[in-house]
Amino acid sequence: MIDLPSTPSFSLAGKKVLVAGASSGIGLASAVALAEAGGEVVLAARRTEKLDEAVEAIRAKGFKASALQLDIADVLEVQVSIEKHGPFDVLVNSAGLARHSAAVDTTPEDFDAVMNVNVRGAYFVTKCVAKGLIAAGRSGSLINMSSQMAHVGGIDRAVYCASKFAVEGFTKAMALEFGPHKIRVNTICPTFIRTPLTEQTFDNPDRVQWIEEKIKLGRTGVVEDIMGAVLYLASDASALVTGTSLLVDGGWTAD
Repeated sequence: MIDLPSTPSFSLAGKKVLVAGASSGIGLASAVALAEAGGEVVLAARRTEKLDEAVEAIRAKGFKASALQLDIADVLEVQVSIEKHGPFDVLVNSAGLARHSAAVDTTPEDFDAVMNVNVRGAYFVTKCVAKGLIAAGRSGSLINMSSQMAHVGGIDRAVYCASKFAVEGFTKAMALEFGPHKIRVNTICPTFIRTPLTEQTFDNPDRVQWIEEKIKLGRTGVVEDIMGAVLYLASDASALVTGTSLLVDGGWTAD
């Protein structure tokens, strides 16, 4: 009799999940995917009106969801909220900010705004969730929504690229530190996905041409393209995956 292996579970039943930046776009799609997999999902964002609508829609489908007002740029608020509502078995941080311009036109204000959310905010929300898990003696999966621009350069994206390269760096370092606690830390790196954050880019015909030339599969992304990647990294199906990035880029970085 052949001893067949068992397929790892994608179920998140019994898991408490925090999705930051969940009011729209990739964050909302991530929350839906993880709720459908059985997770108890806390949708967090600065704007609560959209969160309440999202939570109501997810609950209407029979899944578990609640809303939490949270600005990840406010480190003290993040610490207090996670201590109060955690520990969280899974983190998906999809909060992000982009202010694109030529590097020679970068202002200190734009630089600081992007770094405050994309690096500082991402760092401390990841750190706080990990700290809660370590205190509780629990394993977990921590995911930051990075970008293909964390691996290549991009037109008018020096600041954005810098912020996402930084996320990749602390992801690897945290994976080393948290590995002994059975806490995994990874990123997902999407190509251009049609969301409110990318509207400005898609309104520029020159940028659309650049994008379409670079994506080998011949189309731009939609939020549904990210949902499977989120579920994979959040679940036991990726139990041996940490300190790395999952590129969902249509082949952009292949050359």
